[in-house]
Amino acid sequence: MKKGTFFILLFIFSVLLLSCAKKEYPIYVSPLGSDKNTGSMEKPFATLRQALKLAREKLGSVPVTVYLFGGVYHLKRPLLLTALDSGTKEASLNFVALNSDKTVISGGINISGWKKESGVLWSAELPRDFKGKFRSFYVNNHRAVRARTPDTGFLRVVKSGNDNKTNFFFAKKDFPFVEKVGGMELVLLHDWSITRIGVKSIDWQNNHLLAVDSIGAMRPSFFTITNWEKHPRYFLENALEFCDNQGEWYCDFDERKIYYYPLSDEKMENAECTIPVSEKLIVIRGRKDKHAAFINFKGIIFEHTEWLLPKRGYCATQACMYDERYDKNKNWSQVPAAIELDLADNCGFYDCTVRHTGGSGIWLRENCSNCEISGTHISDIAGNGINIGEGRERTVNGKPWWQSAAEEVSKNNKVYNSLIEDCGIQFFGAVGIWGGLIANTSIDHNEIRNLPYTGVSVGWMWNPRPTPCKENNITSNHIHHVMQILSDGGGIYCLGLQPNSLIRNNLIHDVMINAGRSESNGMFLDEGIKDVLVEKNIIFNIARSPMRFHKAYHNVVRGNVLVCNDDTPPIRYNATKANNIVKIDNLILQQSSKKDRKKLEAIVKQRKNDIGTKERSEWQ
Repeated sequence: MKKGTFFILLFIFSVLLLSCAKKEYPIYVSPLGSDKNTGSMEKPFATLRQALKLAREKLGSVPVTVYLFGGVYHLKRPLLLTALDSGTKEASLNFVALNSDKTVISGGINISGWKKESGVLWSAELPRDFKGKFRSFYVNNHRAVRARTPDTGFLRVVKSGNDNKTNFFFAKKDFPFVEKVGGMELVLLHDWSITRIGVKSIDWQNNHLLAVDSIGAMRPSFFTITNWEKHPRYFLENALEFCDNQGEWYCDFDERKIYYYPLSDEKMENAECTIPVSEKLIVIRGRKDKHAAFINFKGIIFEHTEWLLPKRGYCATQACMYDERYDKNKNWSQVPAAIELDLADNCGFYDCTVRHTGGSGIWLRENCSNCEISGTHISDIAGNGINIGEGRERTVNGKPWWQSAAEEVSKNNKVYNSLIEDCGIQFFGAVGIWGGLIANTSIDHNEIRNLPYTGVSVGWMWNPRPTPCKENNITSNHIHHVMQILSDGGGIYCLGLQPNSLIRNNLIHDVMINAGRSESNGMFLDEGIKDVLVEKNIIFNIARSPMRFHKAYHNVVRGNVLVCNDDTPPIRYNATKANNIVKIDNLILQQSSKKDRKKLEAIVKQRKNDIGTKERSEWQ
């Protein structure tokens, strides 16, 4: 009887719990819906803004889920979520795709009405209601090439002008005569950054090019044309005369006409063509007294954003930071992202896709905590893939924010099991995952590949001065085929004092191109690096040293596998005392040894199994 009574009471208690359980409040949106509808499954809204308006009314007691039917949701300005849109741990606000491979939030508009020109080009008029400009163009969901010369590779500066900043001489017949020089853009490569700047004039008789402002950042002062190479690499973009190769496009904004040279298999009569109009897609911004919280996105594709260059050019310093020449304090700015969060807690992006951007991908910026990016595919990004924290020189009470308001550091955030690839499409100094002055951050089990510069970068102080940057973990990532255009970086790059930080179990390989003056490495631990444990990483197929320290202090390197070329040391010390680096039980293998290569093959196979990142076919 007692046993029977117990189970009866347990059953009644379970029923009561289920009856009291909080059910979600669903809201439905469809591109075929109407904002005059109720937001039910049968009568969905047409826009995210209308769904958000209803969600605000229902938030509080139960979770609110906005379900998105498949289709494209066009935004001409970003969707803004504030502290008023916050959920709670028990009752979050969620945006969920019902058909994740077809649910798209786009900042672009379509271009149609293509006509064949007399030669190989096709053209279309810009929409009458479009009054802006753009730097990217997409055909059938692929980024077209902004008309450039040369079509591949780079030209070389013959000689810089007298000031070594604003002008240079080029070789005769390096590029064709251009009628509208004022629309051209110069792209000049420094070791770890680039300049993108307008062309003011060209003296065709003397082969002399003058930019609209200084080439290279004003600060530091060593950003001159020839500081790294006597004959640096460059190319030119955005002239009709350069539109001479399949897949290239050019827009004459005075004429309000876009030109395109189609690929051989493209039919312009039915091609899907898109230009980006919105700089951002999602902005989550809380208040200092009340953060935006518990807002999640799942299974959604975010694409098509635009970022226009500053009038006096994009003169980068590092990792998509650039010289802000209009700022009286000479502060640096950073390329914006399609998705930005400030003063946000417990927000997440799960199984999403971010692609085709004019700036960076996702940025967890000021004072964000416990946010997560998981299972997300970041690709075809003009700038950085993912940013965490700050590096800009924001001041609070006349001091750097991290001195007077250290509690504002972004902390306890996580990037997990995601694929970050093909970033830095326009801004070659971009990083796959960049972290500034951040704390307790986890970058774990990601695959990062096909980048012009560094894979993962953490830290933003070029000396061991204390900052809030501490206790960050870069673990079990597969990083490969990076540093493909610039130099002086690595698969993993770190700066400054980072107490109790850990770099462990990463697989890094194929850093084979060393352009410019400086060396590139599997792992580059740069100025002021201190108090970091580098443990159980595997680094191979590196053109130079697998690991390099520059102006480094006490760090521990333990149990790593470092594979070297015959004449290359496993660790390079630049302005660093070798005994500052405590080396314990590292395995050094030689690339030329068959025995070592066989041993490496078994070690790499096991590590890939341990990391367990998805294959490319799974992401597609």
